[in-house]
Amino acid sequence: MATQPALTEWNSELMDCFEDASTCCYGFWCCPCMACTVAGRYGENRCLPLCDICAPALCVIFEIPLFAPPAVLSLRASMRSKYGIKGSICKDILASCFCVWCSWCQMHRELKHRSQVPTIINVVNQTVVTQPAPMMMTIQNAAPPPPAYQYAVQK
Repeated sequence: MATQPALTEWNSELMDCFEDASTCCYGFWCCPCMACTVAGRYGENRCLPLCDICAPALCVIFEIPLFAPPAVLSLRASMRSKYGIKGSICKDILASCFCVWCSWCQMHRELKHRSQVPTIINVVNQTVVTQPAPMMMTIQNAAPPPPAYQYAVQK
């Protein structure tokens, strides 16, 4: 039975926008662009955050009660699951509903942190098998040279 790795915390808190000034400015001045960047860096379609923009309008048109922005919520829950970050779906819903920009900024900082942390590969007791070097042929066992070569040497 496989053991699950220990859960970790987010690299930064939800309201730690001022810990990374570039992410803070990017999120404040152009949050839709940053949301598209986060989705793209995470491996999703860059247009995924447009669901958060279009979803409220469609819900009003079709009279569907929708409270949580779908893209930020699903991406946040997926990121938390993939990287083994502590939390719950309830906390994800609260962060996605009441602090959308802060949630996108936190995910952006997490992806930046994950791309800077080197991957450590632990190799223990690895056996390396190599093929022996080929032996050189002796002149006695060598094949005769091609006829064109013999002609040039005899002259």
